[in-house]
Amino acid sequence: MMRFLAGRLLRATVTIVMVVTFAFVVLRLSGDPAQIIMGADAPPEAVDAFRAAWGLDQPVWLQYFHYFGAIFQGDLGRSMRDGRDAIVLVAERIPATLALTIPALVIKLGLGIPAGITAALHRNSFIDRAVMMLAVAGFTVPSFVLGLLLVLVFAVQLGWLPSGGQESWRHAILPIITMGVGGAAVLARFTRSAMLEVLGQPYIRTASAKGVPWRAVVWGHALPNAAIPTVTIVGFMVGSLIAGAVVVESVFSWPGVGRLLVVAVANRDLAVVQCILLLVAATMVTANLVVDLLYGLLDPRLRNQPKRAAGVA
Repeated sequence: MMRFLAGRLLRATVTIVMVVTFAFVVLRLSGDPAQIIMGADAPPEAVDAFRAAWGLDQPVWLQYFHYFGAIFQGDLGRSMRDGRDAIVLVAERIPATLALTIPALVIKLGLGIPAGITAALHRNSFIDRAVMMLAVAGFTVPSFVLGLLLVLVFAVQLGWLPSGGQESWRHAILPIITMGVGGAAVLARFTRSAMLEVLGQPYIRTASAKGVPWRAVVWGHALPNAAIPTVTIVGFMVGSLIAGAVVVESVFSWPGVGRLLVVAVANRDLAVVQCILLLVAATMVTANLVVDLLYGLLDPRLRNQPKRAAGVA
């Protein structure tokens, strides 16, 4: 188990370094932050002074090593817009983002998994076709389109809910629904496929032939084995709690991390963008690490794969 965990931790660390490196290079190739922040009418002397103050006049490779050295010291940089620590700006927005993403995750799990199981147990029936039709519709409609449709119906036409902002709990209803519907549709499709694959296995037919009640077959044999592939998509959803809020927060003017990322990218606020991307990468990698560990717990054969391979060799 320790070898299994060490390999996953090493892979997680390498992934985070690669993501941060890619973001660092792309941000510096996408435009000059000094020119954007200072404005097109700023004198060249002021722009050069800004570059020197923020180290932008140094070679990219030297900026890269300084950046990583600062990370190991707990310094994620300061915002070029107001001089505040980037981590402080991001931390202030995390509660607002979690206020949307956690309820949306509950909706995804509460709707998607039962819908997928129900569709699989009633394969090729009207229930199955209805569930899959709704799942396909929820999966294919982009979140910004769904959000705008909800605003048009419930905010503009009916006037039941506000169209944006964060003044009260009512402002969170439409963005939560927008984020939850698409994820529930994806989860329903994955759960249905996993259940159908398990229900077609010989041991399911054997259990049924022995007279085991169908409810016991489903709950005792089918669901535990179908959980392994379903855990993958759930882990991805947990890991993308912050990244998945970018579009929805922009549509509904919700002051979370996603909206901060959009503003920081537009303003070339490098430290803030890098801090958010580091947070997103760490969240995704941690979620995937937990999924890998759950794989090892759900199916011990996965932990022994390297050992068996070595024995065969």
